[in-house]
Amino acid sequence: QVQLVESGGGLVQAGGSLRLSCAASGRSFSRYGIGWFRQAPGKEREFVVYISGNGIVSNYADSVKGRFTISRDNAKNTVYLQMNSLKPDDTAVYFCAIRRGGSWSLRDFDSWGQGTQVTVSS
Repeated sequence: QVQLVESGGGLVQAGGSLRLSCAASGRSFSRYGIGWFRQAPGKEREFVVYISGNGIVSNYADSVKGRFTISRDNAKNTVYLQMNSLKPDDTAVYFCAIRRGGSWSLRDFDSWGQGTQVTVSS
């Protein structure tokens, strides 16, 4: 069974950048599409971005288009999320997960990591 571990979060000023990593254990990592979600205090977990197993297909939430870039290195079993021009509204715990179904909703993702905190100060 694939396990995911997020890293790279931290505290950054508005306008700054961070790169998150989602590292996977297990085999056949390239078979799995990976999504990033985030959850701010008092809010529901929301979809941020997705990348297909071969890295060709991606999908971004409107709120991060043009600022965030997802990529993957299947040789390293890792998906990356480059976050630029960060805003205080991006403050949240960021999670990665494997997509199992056809939608972008939580129910179609599993194998959630433990999350990494991103805090953007104004």
